[in-house]
Amino acid sequence: MSSTKEIQLVISSGNADTDSADIDPRKEQRLLRKCDIHVVPILFVLYAVAFLDRINIGNATTFGMQKELHMKGNDYNVALLVFFVPYILLEVPSNMILKNMRPSTWLSATMFCWGIATMCQGLTKTYAGLVGCRALIGVFEAGLFPGSLYLMSMYYKRTELQKRWTVFFTSGLVAGAFGGLLAFALAHMNKLGGYSAWRWIFIIEGLLTIVVSVISKFVIVDWPEECRFLSIQEKALLLRRLEKDRSFVKMDHLDKQAWVLILTDWKIWVGILMYMGVCVTGYSTAFFIPTILTQFGYSPSQAQVHTIPIYAASAVVTLTAAFLTDRLRHRYSFTIAGVAFATIGYIILLNQSHLHVGVKYMAIYFVVCGAYVTQPIVMVWVSNNMGGHYKRAAGSAFQIGLGNIGGIIGSTVFLSKQAPRYPTGYGTALGLLLFCGLMCTVFYFGLKAENARRDGGARDHKLQMSQEELENLGDDHPNFRFNL
Repeated sequence: MSSTKEIQLVISSGNADTDSADIDPRKEQRLLRKCDIHVVPILFVLYAVAFLDRINIGNATTFGMQKELHMKGNDYNVALLVFFVPYILLEVPSNMILKNMRPSTWLSATMFCWGIATMCQGLTKTYAGLVGCRALIGVFEAGLFPGSLYLMSMYYKRTELQKRWTVFFTSGLVAGAFGGLLAFALAHMNKLGGYSAWRWIFIIEGLLTIVVSVISKFVIVDWPEECRFLSIQEKALLLRRLEKDRSFVKMDHLDKQAWVLILTDWKIWVGILMYMGVCVTGYSTAFFIPTILTQFGYSPSQAQVHTIPIYAASAVVTLTAAFLTDRLRHRYSFTIAGVAFATIGYIILLNQSHLHVGVKYMAIYFVVCGAYVTQPIVMVWVSNNMGGHYKRAAGSAFQIGLGNIGGIIGSTVFLSKQAPRYPTGYGTALGLLLFCGLMCTVFYFGLKAENARRDGGARDHKLQMSQEELENLGDDHPNFRFNL
């Protein structure tokens, strides 16, 4: 393991092709391949398992969970909602802790804990026990999503991050498809050992999480300065190319000025609203698709199987959009395209009275594909425009944490008494999706205007600040340019 001072010495001496003018493209490509092998795959697995544990309650409810726990009315919605309260409150603190810990330790430890809570859902005898377990899962899962984005942003340039992040994000789609298949298989364990099928869903998937968490401690990468898979020269090259990409901006000291810059940054607050708008669709589809499909006339087992092609198609569309947005170095148009695609689906579902089941099933494809194009892009788009260690940590955590209020909304608007048409659910999700599109438009034109001001020298007066203040401005530094 090498120290930060050793790495900086290599950078300052000009060794290892760290001078931006002399970077060997072949060495740079080898570096990226090593990062792709070591950084992304394990985070993909972690989020797939996390997403599986988060949404398996939707699979469990089609196999008699509500009847066995004597749930009635909106009890199911409440069980979904309690997950989000600690999940929202703890994302920012979790990223602040992660900044000062090894990611391999923090992420694997929290994963182990939510695995236990997931398994306990299958052992509980009461509705109150289920609610308590859901809250604990929210506590321990809070750090994974923003922490993963934070960690990945420390390895990749802004124009390289989108497709890697989307690969990570599509693990949720893979989990959705696999969860439906696994639930279908576990249905055959009904009454084995005296446990109903829905209990086995929680128990088996919780045990899987625990096993993966133990292995992940030895596989998750740490910060670039501390990682074991790069040489000192490769670490120096990595840090040098990231510094060049971010115009040498930093925010490595969390002082009063840094907090003011973070909390008054309009980009973070607009980013929260963007994410919240699309998040309603993301979570409501994950939680309610099996139930919605049973309302279309499918049996519980058929509903699980029919979720698989929906998630598979969404993964292909999402990855294609990510490749194109990185290739074109443009985000805005893709977010609007996703919103438009999902809007078509919601309009069909809101007018489903006399439609064939095949048309309604097709509408679900439109909704899920559209939402999963927009959702990962808005996250990376905000992260791309955050400069400095603490600014990226806080910006990602605030956006994802507070944006997950959309998860609370999505948990509560699909009311059982409104089945099978769910006008409140579909209408609310559509309204907030259009709101997401509006906020994306505000974000785009706001960034474009700020770039123009900086090009015209309107922010150059900040260059007169002391060197210490200047080096802790993050993306407020006049030399920083925003990604559109």
